[in-house]
Amino acid sequence: MKIFFYRPCRIAVVFFLLTRLCHAQQSVHLPKQQDRWVIQPDGSILWNINSTFPHTDHIEMAGERVAIWIEYSLDSLKRTRISRTLVFPTFRMLPDVTRSHVSYTFQDNELPRFYINKRLLDFGTVQSGKSGNLGFDVKSISHKGIMRIQAESGKPTLVTIQRSFYPAVDQAMAIEKFVFTNVSETDLPITMEYMKKEMRTDPSRSKGQSHSVVMGTAGDGSKMVKPGASVTFAVYYLASDQPDQLPVVNADQEEQKRLARVTEILAPLKLETPDKVLNTAFDFAKIRATESIYKTKGGYMHGPGGLAYYAAIWANDQAEYINPYFAFSGDRIGNLSAMNSYAWFGKYMNPEYRAIPSSIVAEGDAVWKGAGDRGDQAMIAYGASRYALANGNIDSARKLWPLIEWCLAYNKRKMNEEGVVTSDKDELEGRFPAGKANLSTNTLYYDALRSSVFLGQALGKPKSQTDAYRKEADLLKANIEKYFGGQVEGFETYKYYEGNDVLRAWICLPLTMGIFDRKQGTIDALFSPRLWTADGLATQAGKDTFWDRSTLYALRGVLEAGETEKAIDFIKYYSRRRLLGDHVPYPVEAYPEGNQRHLSAESGLYCRIFTEGLFGMRPVGLASFECTPRLPKDWNFMALRQIHAFGSVFDLEVQRTGRDKLTVSIKNPGKDLQYQMKVGTTKLIKL
Repeated sequence: MKIFFYRPCRIAVVFFLLTRLCHAQQSVHLPKQQDRWVIQPDGSILWNINSTFPHTDHIEMAGERVAIWIEYSLDSLKRTRISRTLVFPTFRMLPDVTRSHVSYTFQDNELPRFYINKRLLDFGTVQSGKSGNLGFDVKSISHKGIMRIQAESGKPTLVTIQRSFYPAVDQAMAIEKFVFTNVSETDLPITMEYMKKEMRTDPSRSKGQSHSVVMGTAGDGSKMVKPGASVTFAVYYLASDQPDQLPVVNADQEEQKRLARVTEILAPLKLETPDKVLNTAFDFAKIRATESIYKTKGGYMHGPGGLAYYAAIWANDQAEYINPYFAFSGDRIGNLSAMNSYAWFGKYMNPEYRAIPSSIVAEGDAVWKGAGDRGDQAMIAYGASRYALANGNIDSARKLWPLIEWCLAYNKRKMNEEGVVTSDKDELEGRFPAGKANLSTNTLYYDALRSSVFLGQALGKPKSQTDAYRKEADLLKANIEKYFGGQVEGFETYKYYEGNDVLRAWICLPLTMGIFDRKQGTIDALFSPRLWTADGLATQAGKDTFWDRSTLYALRGVLEAGETEKAIDFIKYYSRRRLLGDHVPYPVEAYPEGNQRHLSAESGLYCRIFTEGLFGMRPVGLASFECTPRLPKDWNFMALRQIHAFGSVFDLEVQRTGRDKLTVSIKNPGKDLQYQMKVGTTKLIKL
């Protein structure tokens, strides 16, 4: 029997087939990147200036009571400009709002004057001027928890100058340190003039009392420096409510404390792969993820930073993104901040099931809920249940259970007739449409239900309760497929909300939650020119806006879906761009909003690409996890060492032992375990 089509129908069929073929063959060609920075033997990254200017960049660093944002640039004549903004999260203004912290910006022209052999050092020029001033010729800049600038001055060179910026670990203070080394053949007098500058906030707007911000000198005066010898000066930036009783500033001691804190962050959870860029990017992400924790009157609060978000917590950044990372990190302060954030959210549980605020700000004295319910209860339940399992502490898990239970009940009450959860917005807070029910809230709730089955069993909760959670998860998975599943721009993927007909970055979320029904179409869409840009995923196809958080989720999700080779190519590309490109050295928040701020929780999401994606660690008990390692074909070995999770400290090694076989080894002081696995399979590991 012959089947005939009318001509318009034939055209439609041919067009459809060509469209599908085009999408199947169309994938992004990753461009070759030009590195600006180079990894050094000590694990730092270095920019050798040479002729690679003009250039501008910025970086943020933080301690328990301060954050310092450095914007640095070299113009076309190699002249340096540095702007430093100091944020003091626990010094507050009124009214109590998210951004009511005290902050001040200082420019180079506010520094004390420096003299070398009685000639003024001019930081704004490169060559010595006709006036007799000496220039500041930058040779290199490096990062690894401390920003260091190496420069020279004089023609011929009289001195080398190391200029370092770093936050104090536990004081409301940051340091700018200058080390001058005499490289001439004669003794040189080198001087830093004394300076002390104080600003006091308006007492009528200050919280508690007027706050002082002081810029001053430490080690000032004139020193005679012999050839080959060095002298150190420092400028401090601090906040105090007792300006007449300022602490004695010891720049060297504060530097050693900062170095010790960075070492403490880097020691546990060490990534070992054949790729030095990935290993180094992982280390840098650990620094940024963990340093941005502030000691407030409301306890330790992890804050995103970015000159905006301090001494406060959010349901997405802290509860969802960073806390599940802290469960693996081995960092004491990180884990304290995680438990504290959930405790704060728990204070807003209520019998009427009104939404928990999206954010608790001003050290706990106020809240922000300007976007309504963004799916915050799903975020909290997802993060808290994963954290409780991976942390492996039964007492902590018991404390978290009531919050998880309440958030699950809240979401169940928000179901619509189609069996999916409704919310006012998503975490983008209306920047892009999200409809009445969005994919993000629903996939987070789905994973929270799955984790709560495991957690409830570990805590001895009634079988009827955990069975109910399992049944709800299964039903929700089916409803997610019915409600969100569909063809978008020719790809068999997900509509982000009902009526959505443009590809969105968050279609990656089902992959991170173990929903693989539409994995091929979704992965094709993510890595198509419609979504993938030079900086990762566009938030919405056709728009320039990108948020790294969706890219980081997607890279993890593609690994979890088993597309290791495709994922690793994009992970390598992304990591090189963020670590060694033009804006370094951490994952960023967004663009154009915030000008790619180094918000801290995104670095936690980067680390989770490896813990949950590459090593495939899915918590299923307080002392157990499912492991689905994804060893790239070009690698024979990878390891995560000093993992602090599931109540243990252990190494996880993955070794290729055949074409499609792996040996997975668990090594800890009490017990070594070894498993033979086929590539792509999952093993339940009980510690």
